[in-house]
This record gives sequence, structure tokens and C-alpha cells, in this order.
Amino acid sequence: MTTRRPHSAIDVRPLTEADIPDWTRALHTGFLRSPTPTQQEIDSRTGYLLAHRTQGAFDTDRCVATFRSFDQQLTVPGGNQIPADAISNVAVTATHRRRGLLTRMMSKDLTAAKDRGDVAATLIAAEYQIYGRYGFGPTTWMTEWTVDVPRAGLDPRWSTPDDGGRIDLVDAEDVRKLGPELHERLRRVQPGAVSRDDRWWQVNTGVVHLEPTPWAEPFYALYRSPSGEPEGLVSYLCDDTWHDKQPHDTAQVKWLIATTPAAERALWHYLCSIDWVTQVKTGWRAPDDLLPFHLPNPRAAKATTQADWLWVRLLDVVRALEARAYDGEGSLVLEVADAAGLAGGRYRLEAAADGASCVPTGESPELTLDVADLAALWLGDESAVRLAALGRVREERVGAAQVADALLRTSRRPWCPDMF
Repeated sequence: MTTRRPHSAIDVRPLTEADIPDWTRALHTGFLRSPTPTQQEIDSRTGYLLAHRTQGAFDTDRCVATFRSFDQQLTVPGGNQIPADAISNVAVTATHRRRGLLTRMMSKDLTAAKDRGDVAATLIAAEYQIYGRYGFGPTTWMTEWTVDVPRAGLDPRWSTPDDGGRIDLVDAEDVRKLGPELHERLRRVQPGAVSRDDRWWQVNTGVVHLEPTPWAEPFYALYRSPSGEPEGLVSYLCDDTWHDKQPHDTAQVKWLIATTPAAERALWHYLCSIDWVTQVKTGWRAPDDLLPFHLPNPRAAKATTQADWLWVRLLDVVRALEARAYDGEGSLVLEVADAAGLAGGRYRLEAAADGASCVPTGESPELTLDVADLAALWLGDESAVRLAALGRVREERVGAAQVADALLRTSRRPWCPDMF
């Protein structure tokens, strides 16, 4: 008879190079992929995994849980970037659930991140119920639209942007040259956006390929302004679907960068003008994206997916609240609860258009909330009034939730374009 090993006997530790094949197999198993990784994937992971930031849980000689983090820059309202601990590749094998393995790995990582000076930790949650217990709150949401092109009302004779700009098809090498600078321009003004390293561009142009499915080369279209300045770039795939000798192709957007409204409008119009394309799937966009209203008939853009996206765990409340900008002026005393003891306390926020200060205080609190709910408010998307109605925020002074909304909410919703 096999005896189940006690939780403490399962070794949670940073990886060595020799662990990477087994760790990758455990990652595949957790994400229900083919359990045997290719040698190409193992070699690739060996080249970029940070051993001290990659953990595995080992039961005897088998990896049964995985966890990885890496450095990231996160944009906050006003355009400042804060150092963040980006968490990814979290998986626990079904045979070893409910043994505290994720808790052990998460605790080690968040403690190290705080000691390192990171302001927050970030992740994209595969399951909603898991990460709130570690102090994470959803800070951005995403929407995917499907555009019914024949109903959109666009001029079928459209061929070039009407602002004097132009759109050209480019290749992957052009994308690797122009894409990083375009993304940086977007990231500097988009709260919720995160940094991309060189490897992101290699993976997204086929230089590095990890997935078990074959790489499908996308099309790339570049928008240049009337002065010739690159201002937008889109990557998309098209299928080949016909019914009754009529084309019914779908253009699936993998990602779209637009640094100006003109670039955004031109790229969407271009996608809707491609011969044979009868619908466009937009990929992950901001929930208040302008796309539907670039169409004469906004109803042609149907929201087919809407979900939470970027989750944030605050590690330093003072630096987090001082880093972002505020359109209004006022003060608020916050009582922040944090079961892990990483960022809890009572703080006085003094905000104005020219900057903010946040200091620990002994004053009576005006608003009491969990660190996860403060994260949800921090980038400007969530409403303290809504959270109070849900019982997740408690007003200690009548009207404090409205003050919080006046200070923290932003005119446009934060958005994270990336999966990581």
C-alpha cells in the first residue's frame, strides 16, 4: 500500500538546470498539454528561466507543481512605471492539490519581491477563485468583439486611410524593429500596460516557438501617419472558409498597437476591408475600446467575451499610491487589512493634481478595506461605492467611498494588452 507523504515532506525549492525537463513536464500536465515537452522547448526554457525566480515542488524525484516570476514594469495613471513581480507558469498537478504547495511557493516569491523593493506583484488568473486569498485583486478587464463586417456600414470601396496616412504589409523582421518602440509609446500612456522584453517579440514573430501546435505565420500591417511616422501595428491570421461558393473568412487579431486614435481607426477599417473577410475577431481589448464607435453601425461589433484580466497584489501601499497621478484633490485615511502582513496598515493619502503623499498614520480610519480591494481600486477601474454596496469596503465615515472614487477613478479604463 502506498502511503501519502506529509505536506512537509514535499520539497519546494528553486530549480537547477537538471530540473528543467521534469519541471516543464509538470507545467504541461497542469495546463493539460501533451505531457512530454520537446527538446526544443526544454532548450529554450533553459536559456531564459531565472533559477532563483523559478520554483518547483518535488515529491520524491517528480516535480508536481510549478511557479515562475520575473521583473516587470507596470504603468499607473499618469504614466509612471513601477517595478512589479510578474508571476506566471503556476500549476499544481491534480494528484497533489490541497496540500498547500501554491501557498508555499507564493509566500516565498512575494516575500522575496517585497525585500527586493517591488511595489506590486502581477498575474493573469486562469481561475477567478484562487488568487484573492493571496491578496490579489482584479485591476483591469478585457473585452473581445466579433465584428459582422457586412453589417458594419463601412464603405466597401475604402482602400486607404482618409487622413492622408497609409497602411503597408510588413514582415516579421520589420515588426521586431518597429514594434518595441511602438509598444513603449503606448505603454507610457496606458495605465495597466506592462513591459515586453526582446523574447516577447521573438515568440510573437515565430523566432521562438514553444507551443505543441505548429507556428502559423500571421500577417502584419503597419500604419504610418501623413508625415510617415509609424503609429500603429497589427498582427492577424485569416482562415479559409467558404459556403455555397461564397467566402466567409474570419480575420483573428493576435494583437494591435495604436499610439493615436487615427492609427487605431485606420487599422480597424483596414481589417474590415480585406476581401473575403466577413467577420473580424478583435482579440483582447480594453472594455471601453473605441472600436464599436469607429463603425457606422456599432451594433455590428458584438461583445463575445468579457472577463477580468490583470490581477495585482500590492506590496508597498505608500509607493503605490504616491506613484500614480490624481485628477482631483483631497485626502483619505485608509485602513488596509493584509492577512499575509506584507502591506497592511493605516495610511493617510493626500492627493492633488501636482502629486500625492501617503504616510502611515494613527488617525481614525475613514475607509476600511482588504489589500486585494485596494489593488482593484488602485489603477482607477473599480468603484469604492460599488465595493461598499457589495460589503467588501466599509465606510467608517459617511461619504468616504465617494471621496475614494473622486480621487482614484480614471476617465478611461486601465487595460493590459498582454498575456504572460
